Amino acid sequence: MELIHIIIGKKAKEELHYVNNVYAIESRGLEGDRYFFKDGTFNKPQLNQNVREISIFAFESLKECNDRLNSNLDFKDFRRNLIIKNFDVEKLKDKEFTIGNAKFKIIRTAPPCRYLSKLLDVDIMKGLKYIGGYRATVIKSGTIEVGNKIIF
Repeated sequence: MELIHIIIGKKAKEELHYVNNVYAIESRGLEGDRYFFKDGTFNKPQLNQNVREISIFAFESLKECNDRLNSNLDFKDFRRNLIIKNFDVEKLKDKEFTIGNAKFKIIRTAPPCRYLSKLLDVDIMKGLKYIGGYRATVIKSGTIEVGNKIIF
């Protein structure tokens, strides 16, 4: 498994952008991202915020979603932070894993939501059904960069 893209954005609803590296901070998320600043769409006091720290999306899921929707969406359209090639959740489930010198743990799935469908004006619920990605928490702070291998 390899980290192919890192995607962040400062504020809710604003366009996200690609970066080559970022500092992941324990119990906060990716430095410079909207959820790091507690400015994400789903930063609400009644919601468990550790599930908002990091979102992961399988590199291979982009093609599958675009095929389902007959669309040409980009990774940043899905508003997920880490795009991982050859992602295998079964190898990472219930374990800590390392990217760069930061450690993470998967918390739960990241199913598609109506909010994303509204933003993209496509039925993303259909496009990402069962392939929406995963949410993770930062267990140990460190720098991650595109090209890092996922160590478990």
